[in-house]
Amino acid sequence: MNMNIEVTSCLEVCANSYQSALAAQNAGAKRVEFCDNLAEGGTTPSYAQIALAKKNLSIEVWPIIRPRGGDFLYSDTEFEIMKEDIKICKSLNCEGIVIGILKADGTIDKERCKELIELAKPMEVAFHRAFDMTNDLNQALEDLIALNIKRVLTSGGASYAMLGAGKLAQLVKKAAGRITIMPGAGINENNIKNLIDQTGATQFHASAKEFVPSKMEFRNTETRMGSIEDEYRYELTSETKVKALVACINEAFNLK
Repeated sequence: MNMNIEVTSCLEVCANSYQSALAAQNAGAKRVEFCDNLAEGGTTPSYAQIALAKKNLSIEVWPIIRPRGGDFLYSDTEFEIMKEDIKICKSLNCEGIVIGILKADGTIDKERCKELIELAKPMEVAFHRAFDMTNDLNQALEDLIALNIKRVLTSGGASYAMLGAGKLAQLVKKAAGRITIMPGAGINENNIKNLIDQTGATQFHASAKEFVPSKMEFRNTETRMGSIEDEYRYELTSETKVKALVACINEAFNLK
């Protein structure tokens, strides 16, 4: 039986940069899932970002190990990149990593996940929302438990956690203390209380982000550097939003 269940209620922030991770810590988050490229669902952050976070932050830093956006079916080359990124995270003394690999049929790639878990030791391992893209959430949960995964981030297979609240409640019950079910996707201070009441979950995941306007005075509006709609703004974690979420969680669980 997996005895890694986490009993402490907390907020994990999906931080897309060192600056966002620092904001999350300042606002009371207990852990960051550290990533880049939120528009693609998050990819592995750079060595410099991870190194700076580990040097200056006191909260847990869990980088996502994801070489690209898109699906979770990886080539041999991409799998090798994931292994090298894990070695970097280990060398920087990260508390854990977040992975997610599927097979073409929509099942958990247990063999590759096991290889990454072994490589990551002594770091702990969590599973991201690749879980929501599996063909059977119940079976996928049992597979993750068998792999000794610490926690799984999930929206209950829905676009947003509130839409998947019923399934999240079922997953929490099915987990039965063998793994942490951590709801995420679209969580904010306006819905987290309902999500707590409806799911029975104790840990929650949110980006709590806001758009920061560019300080550029000259702006070329005739061209773009990428696919982002407005390149004269960028996303950062909001201390105000994180504080509000932490306050809601503390109130719900009678924490000081």
